[in-house]
Amino acid sequence: MNSARKIRVAVVFGGRSTEHAISAVSAGSVFAALDPDEFEVVPIGITREGNWVLTQGDPANLAIEGRELPEVTGDSGSAVALWGGGTVVALDPTAGMPGLGDVDVVLPLLHGPYGEDGTIQGLLEMAGVPYVGAGVFASAAGMDKEFTRKLLAAAGLPIGPWTVLRPGQEFDEADKERLGLPVFVKPARGGSSIGISKVTDWADLDAAIAHARAADPKVVIEAAIVGREVECGVLEGEHGGAPEASLCSEIRMVRSASGWYDFDTKYLDDACEYDLPAHLPAEVTAKLQDYAVRAFTALDCAGLARVDFFVTPELDVYINEINTMPGFTPISQFPQMWAASGLPYPKLVSRLIRTALRKGTGLR
Repeated sequence: MNSARKIRVAVVFGGRSTEHAISAVSAGSVFAALDPDEFEVVPIGITREGNWVLTQGDPANLAIEGRELPEVTGDSGSAVALWGGGTVVALDPTAGMPGLGDVDVVLPLLHGPYGEDGTIQGLLEMAGVPYVGAGVFASAAGMDKEFTRKLLAAAGLPIGPWTVLRPGQEFDEADKERLGLPVFVKPARGGSSIGISKVTDWADLDAAIAHARAADPKVVIEAAIVGREVECGVLEGEHGGAPEASLCSEIRMVRSASGWYDFDTKYLDDACEYDLPAHLPAEVTAKLQDYAVRAFTALDCAGLARVDFFVTPELDVYINEINTMPGFTPISQFPQMWAASGLPYPKLVSRLIRTALRKGTGLR
């Protein structure tokens, strides 16, 4: 790569998962943050049907307006969305169309299946195109709540009681006593609180399982942990150094129709406030940061991750989940935690891109 020219960055967003809209919102924020003197941006939208299209337009249009969510739409010849029109994208630029082989690095701002789960990471590895974030294994393991918990437990990290239901399996009655009420029923491979239900009466469990299975045939059921919801960001160390943890942020719901941190509460209702840094004793903050880095290492993550915790009234700490491609929306805490830690949004994105370029593809 010629250092005299700008770095060509393909920002890939949208996608086939239920988190399509949140991916688009993340992309809009990143487009606005990328330094035009440093980067040449190649915006690539993926429709819900899986068409890849080169898009163009005002990043401000990739935002939530009222309760309306952005959408990437189009067919094999165009992209008509909140982002203008474009042409189909190919992996091989010799096919006469724009291709990923024309760029220096890919920033895959895809959340959920078909993007955050190792699928696009495997495609980019095969194509030899560097990309931001975790590799195939860590992406797949981080996306799957069952295997996340198994890896965290194997590393000696604290998690709450849980069970998994694979397709065709039914809930074991013995787990009622072990888990207790309430429980949360979740798609095993999803995010943004889509498909999740809080169950306070066992009579409602079957409906909650069916709701989760509409998003994923594999379901995780977790015992509810009473506590504060706290997040911590992790970045891969620069130049091969140890991973680094950010300041922690606490999410406080000021109102919520559901009584928990669901999709509407997160994105549509302006119902949350954030304490950044979280008001916790120094030793608890240190423990959260240590656990976050250890979780990052346990899953063999790369680039970045956000680790979500519960902190009980007794100040016990439990890991809820790890997100290998956290949101970059205007309300997302990952970039805000790093900004509070001394790394502003544009410099954060630049660091992620340059880390990906330094590492390249292949075993590392």
